[in-house]
Amino acid sequence: MRSHRNHPQVPADGRLTERAQLPEEFMKPLLGLILTLSVVLLCEYMPAGADEPLKHGQSFKDRTTDCPEMVVIPAGSFTMGSPQYEPGHKKDEAPQHNVTIAKPFAVSKFEVTFAEWDACAAHGDCIPNVDDHGCGRDRQPVINVSWNDAQRYVAWLCKITGKTYRLLSEAEYEYAARAGTQTVYPWGDETGTNNANCSGCGSKWDATQTAPVGSFRPNQFGLHDMVGNVWEWVEDCPHEDYDQPPVDGSAWMTGNCGQHRLRGGSWASLFDEIRSANRGRSAATDRLNIISFRVARTLDQ
Repeated sequence: MRSHRNHPQVPADGRLTERAQLPEEFMKPLLGLILTLSVVLLCEYMPAGADEPLKHGQSFKDRTTDCPEMVVIPAGSFTMGSPQYEPGHKKDEAPQHNVTIAKPFAVSKFEVTFAEWDACAAHGDCIPNVDDHGCGRDRQPVINVSWNDAQRYVAWLCKITGKTYRLLSEAEYEYAARAGTQTVYPWGDETGTNNANCSGCGSKWDATQTAPVGSFRPNQFGLHDMVGNVWEWVEDCPHEDYDQPPVDGSAWMTGNCGQHRLRGGSWASLFDEIRSANRGRSAATDRLNIISFRVARTLDQ
């Protein structure tokens, strides 16, 4: 176990890292674009049959082994961002705006685990021997994986299932985290005790290490750990605020795509960073022990 004092924190501007301007920064957006297009092309053109009709809240796996357990999320609308009076509000969470997600989609019930990552590595599609920083493997969320690494994992899922796996968009993530609420946290406006793994959340893992996935109650969509435990990569490139964002739930893929958005906060986060509206960011190549991801799947029905 390691203290959070030795690990990167997210300052008020939402940046996990500050990097010097290097010539290679011009290659990072191009690399990110190539990876994203590769995943899209692989997933779109893999032969696959139509899904059986799936209902809101239904869980399923595309394969009995290796693949994450997925939960069907209903179509719907919500207000993205936070009001200025919300405790912990940051300027990049404004202005609030309505987002409509027209079709159901599926989200992994938990963060991707070390067991699931290691299955991909065993097939030669993901990097092997990822450092668990003493937190353990199996049902611990995989850590020390970059946005680029996460793209390779979803490409592998596409390849072995013939289905369209991907990272969530930032709007999809907040919609799924809120699960029909407009409160500060998915469970209400008060922090409470033992609702998540963060610094001061009241769990035995607080400010020390990751918790095994599913250690806390799910939200109203049946998803676990959408806030706390680990920051999670999403598809979007960062913007300083919500000035003319997509309002259909799609990813915002303009701007500095050498970085990508993070959501949810981590075991080292304070309460303001595990709010449903909070936003982080990091370089697409960063591998940190407070960052993981989960996956989405487009439903063909």
